[in-house]
Amino acid sequence: MRVMQVMAGGAQGGAEAFFERLTLALHRAGLAQRAVIRRNRARAHRLSREGVPVTQLPFGGPPDIYTRWAIGREIRAWRPDVVLTWMSRAAIKTPRSSAVLCGRLGGYYDLKYYRHCDHLIGNTEDIVDYIRKQGWPAERAHYLPNFVSSRRMDPLPRAEFETPAHAPLLVALGRLHTNKAFDILVDAMADVPDAYLWIAGAGGEEAALKKRVAALALESRIKFLGWRDDMEAVLAAGDIFVCPSRHEPLGNVVIEAFAQGLPVVAAASQGPKALIVDGTNGLLAPVDNAKALADAINRVIGDESLRNALAREGFATYQRQFTEAAVVANYRAFFEKVASGPSSRASRR
Repeated sequence: MRVMQVMAGGAQGGAEAFFERLTLALHRAGLAQRAVIRRNRARAHRLSREGVPVTQLPFGGPPDIYTRWAIGREIRAWRPDVVLTWMSRAAIKTPRSSAVLCGRLGGYYDLKYYRHCDHLIGNTEDIVDYIRKQGWPAERAHYLPNFVSSRRMDPLPRAEFETPAHAPLLVALGRLHTNKAFDILVDAMADVPDAYLWIAGAGGEEAALKKRVAALALESRIKFLGWRDDMEAVLAAGDIFVCPSRHEPLGNVVIEAFAQGLPVVAAASQGPKALIVDGTNGLLAPVDNAKALADAINRVIGDESLRNALAREGFATYQRQFTEAAVVANYRAFFEKVASGPSSRASRR
């Protein structure tokens, strides 16, 4: 079995991080792979030093015809059984070939970019339902979840961010984008008077969020950590993980918190709502409701037995569904199935 993975993503992001994790995990499991990525020296180094051959291409806009030609050249030279594309631009730039072409969707994207694919993967069951409702054949839409690492790191020192050692510490991770609703979390902090908050991430909303924090006079309790590559150390320092997203197709950060043994409070957007059984492995609050989010946070802060129960059940959820071993086995079985099955491409002509 030979698999080529094509990633057109940027330097940072959840899909990009999972692409690297999955590629390296499949390599450790013995799968023959090649990676074709948007030019990124750091990503190429991380993959190639572990033994995954990497080709870097521009993945530019419509005038860039070189990338499509170069991907075709790579496919003809290496002859993969399956080509797995990440991001719509990767799907657009990947030509048809004798390989089975699969597109992975981490959100509710326009399927016009994937119409020449043979199979589509959704990383949540709700995304798979969306794909099928758009008229895509059910037998060619597949659910394959993400996995996260349970690796533990020493906590990031609280003193580094002027955070008292014994204060309740909330942690939030993600791009500083309006979909992540960090504005709602900032507003909620006004009603969580004893806690500190670390927001680890970068993005276009940073200036607006810092202005909002200043307007609420919360600078002493809300700290912006920037983009971090030591997510496990950030989570290890915290007491509660908060995901306030107003739009979150998967909620990979929730799974990461589960794996690190943190109790989770989240807004009931698509992904977190599918992952969390309210009151069992996390608490859910209505989307875009700062008061309800604050109430849920305060409930967890004030109840040690609840904190412990949520953390325990969250970790159990991770162990059942989202470990590296389980997800790698699912992907390998998927590749074998589609590579050996009847040609779905022919059936659509």
